[in-house]
Amino acid sequence: MLDTRVRALYAPRMERVAARLAARGVTPLTVTGVGLGVGVGACVAAALALWPLALVLWLANRMLDGLDGAIARQGEPSDLGGLLDFVADFVVYGGFVFAVAIAEPDARIACSALLVAYLLNNVALLSFASLVEKRQLAFGDERSLRFTTALTEGTETVLAYTAFCLLPGSAELIAWLFTAMVLVSVGQRLLQARAVLS
Repeated sequence: MLDTRVRALYAPRMERVAARLAARGVTPLTVTGVGLGVGVGACVAAALALWPLALVLWLANRMLDGLDGAIARQGEPSDLGGLLDFVADFVVYGGFVFAVAIAEPDARIACSALLVAYLLNNVALLSFASLVEKRQLAFGDERSLRFTTALTEGTETVLAYTAFCLLPGSAELIAWLFTAMVLVSVGQRLLQARAVLS
């Protein structure tokens, strides 16, 4: 919901940094790999209830996630790079929720529900994107994967996971609230698909 507006705020600065890194030979896949490593570190820190460290690593992971795409746009973006970036995102997204469940046992059912909601959302998102591409429809954004807008996007995920780190004692409530938001996104995408594909 907030991604487009947030991206407009940081994109110019990110593009300048990306241009300098690309000029020095840094590749998008290198940044994706470093970001994945940092994100896995955030998951480990969360599982150990090292919340300040988990927060720092989580935010660093999100910054690197934006940077790899900006570097890719300095040249010819790769479909493989876009796919690997998406997979790396969900290694960290899912791993972090699993880590919260380890650190906060009372939140385990809520975290399990959140992972199920992620599964449903990804099925809706990727199936719809595939059919949009198959029909060559001008719908969604122009990244490697045709992401469609919904209530929960990257920015909302950053905020939810930041809340986990700042308020770990409320992890169960945070997970239930975010699960509900992700399920709303599933519904939104199904309604979009019905309107576009019917």
